[in-house]
Amino acid sequence: MIRVPSPAKLNLFLHITGRRENGYHELQSIFQLIDLCDWMEFQQTDNDQIIIDGLNQVNLEQNLIYKATQILKPFAHQVATGLKIKIEKNIPMGAGLGGGSSNAATTLIVVNQLWQCGLNRTELAKLGVKLGADVPIFVYGQNAWAEGIGEHLTFIDLAQKQYIVLKPDCFISTQLLFSQKTLTRDTKPTKFCAYQQNSSVFGNNFEPLARKLYPEVDEAMRYLDQFGKAKLTGTGACVFVEVTENMNIDDILANSPCKSYMVNSLNESPLVHFTA
Repeated sequence: MIRVPSPAKLNLFLHITGRRENGYHELQSIFQLIDLCDWMEFQQTDNDQIIIDGLNQVNLEQNLIYKATQILKPFAHQVATGLKIKIEKNIPMGAGLGGGSSNAATTLIVVNQLWQCGLNRTELAKLGVKLGADVPIFVYGQNAWAEGIGEHLTFIDLAQKQYIVLKPDCFISTQLLFSQKTLTRDTKPTKFCAYQQNSSVFGNNFEPLARKLYPEVDEAMRYLDQFGKAKLTGTGACVFVEVTENMNIDDILANSPCKSYMVNSLNESPLVHFTA
């Protein structure tokens, strides 16, 4: 049995810079890995059945973990491709923290070795983007400047930081936010060096809509804005603020209007050097 962590991420900013003819949106963002992790256990079995324990609320065929195993099956050199996968969820679902994408990437990395598929990280990432635009960042396991639909990655070094993350008690529909006519889709493209010079002007194009459509998000952001510059990650619902020296972290967490987390940034995923 193999037990591994599956880390979350924050979008330090998220700009939509255009829209493709196929409806997909061009974006720019920074993916910052954090130490809030799900835990996944993989155990091989003697049959071809895939059993996933811990995500009963998700239909098997729609489960990204299951889809990841099916994408790898054609490459398997292991005769028996049965697996029992158990997941301990710590990353809230539908939160903009990339939990589902991370679980899919973790599955690709681990099962690639268990089934002796022989694929490298670049090949796994190309398969992963079919599951979701955020999957490649977790396959590579490094912080990155992202462009395209999120799959064009330039790996970057980021300073070690701590963040307070709040999870408002709501589930945001990404489709609903993308469908809003008032969503800004033409933010001027920028560069990582501009972010380094003045990160405070880099926001999230989804934030105004998320605050308007989901009062719980607005409440969480107003709460964190008392202590720093609150930001939305992904399409939400989670919001976060960078920890500074003058903060009373315990008080902020204790008085939060919703579930709260204290997280540390990661330089790389714990799975970067994984071997089965």
